[in-house]
Amino acid sequence: MAKTDNFLKVKDHSVSGEEFVLVRHPELDLLETTPKPSLERLPEYYKSEDYISHTDAKRNVFEKVYHVVRNISLQRKLKLINAVSSESKSLLDIGCGTGDFLKVAQDANWNVFGIEPNEEARSIANKKTKNNVFDVSKFPTLKDQSFDVITLWHVLEHLPDLKKEIEQLKRLLRPNGTLIIAVPNFKSYDANYYKSYWAAFDVPRHLWHFSKTAISELFMEQDMVVGNILPMPFDAFYVSLLSEKYKNGKMNFLKAFWVGIQSNLKAKRSGEYSSLIYVLKNK
Repeated sequence: MAKTDNFLKVKDHSVSGEEFVLVRHPELDLLETTPKPSLERLPEYYKSEDYISHTDAKRNVFEKVYHVVRNISLQRKLKLINAVSSESKSLLDIGCGTGDFLKVAQDANWNVFGIEPNEEARSIANKKTKNNVFDVSKFPTLKDQSFDVITLWHVLEHLPDLKKEIEQLKRLLRPNGTLIIAVPNFKSYDANYYKSYWAAFDVPRHLWHFSKTAISELFMEQDMVVGNILPMPFDAFYVSLLSEKYKNGKMNFLKAFWVGIQSNLKAKRSGEYSSLIYVLKNK
């Protein structure tokens, strides 16, 4: 990655209060969080009770709504992998959190395998999946071309060494296998509306911020081609709620709902939803 320019200064609203700069790589239309925390320090930025993907808690209305929406999303995810499955139905979910997606897939006769760095989340996931979830140290030891489908649901943006991780995904995916990636989209209306308060920037946990161009170019280097791009319309509401909290100190449900509606309506024309799912085929 060659030329860069400063795009936006963003604060870590949820943990440290530190400021970071989003640097843009024009040739990829990719944003990078700088400075990057060291690998030793990075886990400290995840130490928050509000990091929902690491818990099954339903302590308040926000978390209860999150879990209702998550259950709807799980069925949509299952429908998506079923549409691209082969006979062996082998699935790897990277950053699987508390294992709900793996459990749904396992119940639908998929052979599931998960990677999750958070110890507490991994423990919860293993109770749901017959101990098929492992720490990241297991990742490099997995056999070449082991999986028909590999999924990363809001995970790619967290991975420190992007090029190396994409090479690993290529190694693990079978020929004609499917890679499914969901990431926030900084080209969306809600991102432009909230700017530095946009919750999906989530610095420094989100180290990278993707556009359609970035995903296409990065994976084309490994002969993986984007076949389909799907919307995640619920994310506009969830992200807007958190963004309202960061901007105004409270979750303004009506305002967030309005921004979410606006974002999805505009995205119907532009295709730039708050988050996007990329379905890539391996050559």
